[in-house]
Amino acid sequence: MLDKSNIAIFCMCGMFVGYLFPPAILSISMIAFGINALWNVNPRLWFKDKWWLMGVAWVAMFAISWFWSENKGDWETRFQLKLPFLILPLAFNFLPRFSAKQLQWFILVVAVMLTGSAFYSMSFLVRDSAHYIAEYKQSHILPTLPKGDHISASMGVSVFIISAIYILPRMPDRWVKWVVSICLVILVVHLHVLAVKCGLISFYLFVIGWSIYVLVSRRKIVGLAILLALPVVFYLVDRLVPTLHERVAYTVFSYYMFKAGDHSGKYGDNSRLMSYELSTQLIKKHPWLGVGAGDIKDQMDSLYAKVYPDVQQVDRLYPHNQFLVNAVGCGIPAMLIFVFWYFMPLARLKRNRQSFFFFMVWFMGLFELMIEPHLEGQLGIFVFLIYLLLQRQEMEHEKGLTTVEV
Repeated sequence: MLDKSNIAIFCMCGMFVGYLFPPAILSISMIAFGINALWNVNPRLWFKDKWWLMGVAWVAMFAISWFWSENKGDWETRFQLKLPFLILPLAFNFLPRFSAKQLQWFILVVAVMLTGSAFYSMSFLVRDSAHYIAEYKQSHILPTLPKGDHISASMGVSVFIISAIYILPRMPDRWVKWVVSICLVILVVHLHVLAVKCGLISFYLFVIGWSIYVLVSRRKIVGLAILLALPVVFYLVDRLVPTLHERVAYTVFSYYMFKAGDHSGKYGDNSRLMSYELSTQLIKKHPWLGVGAGDIKDQMDSLYAKVYPDVQQVDRLYPHNQFLVNAVGCGIPAMLIFVFWYFMPLARLKRNRQSFFFFMVWFMGLFELMIEPHLEGQLGIFVFLIYLLLQRQEMEHEKGLTTVEV
């Protein structure tokens, strides 16, 4: 039956097709999702959603920075990227609760798609392992789907694993549970082979959090055993997965280069710290209104040329922290509005399974915001919002599926 919730599931599957392949499909699916959810909803009801209104206020700060942004083209790009914050949170708020059957099929479809993308990525390593292992010595990552965005690819897999684990016990069909479980094992292996730090660290943050949850809630021995086994497991994985081993070695090498005072911009972690320093300087000069959302890159490039002239253009980073991006572009007030928006849902947390899984998705998002400009790209915004909103919808409803425990 083509009701709102079924159409919404179809649109979300379309979003993942666009996430992995043509981005235009992602945009079209988001728009269709919003139209479907808000159809026949009185606009007056929109303004009862305080969380959405806070998000609108944050996006509005980007909008009005047009007046002091000199680079109007870049401002237009940055502003358009924020439009999903106006559509998706509101749309999820007015959708009926997804049933266990609907979530089961959604998770199955996405699991198969992401597993296919994992095989695509790992096939390069199988075909020419020596070449790609050597590339990891230079911090070059295996090709991924989505193409050219290994960070979103890694984070997308990591957060999907959480969402799949959340719904897995509630799936009504046993064969679907088995298929999804097999896909999850493959995706965990893929995370380690891909060895992108943000996704891998996020996954282990979840494992630690889940272990503590199990430890505190009821199965203390199981939770404690997982926590104690984690260092051993990671040590063994590091020895068995050559790409991960090289990635860890490169990270250690970057740290020693940082301690040696390297400012070449050639090492990822060092470059990130340099971007923090320069961002802070810009915030001090423009604390209230920022430099303008359209001028962030230009202002950073100008400061790089003055402070770190040896850093080549290709190595000059955007502020690698989303909170700093807000402050640099639109001022400290815009950053505070964003912080308030992001922390608002925590007031709804309760001592139950739904709240735990929401918090873990939220915390992984916070971690990513702290180390990447995660909301400055279409794919990053999609990964950030889709899982957060799905888990928020589950948390906001306390009937039906919530009666089942892991």
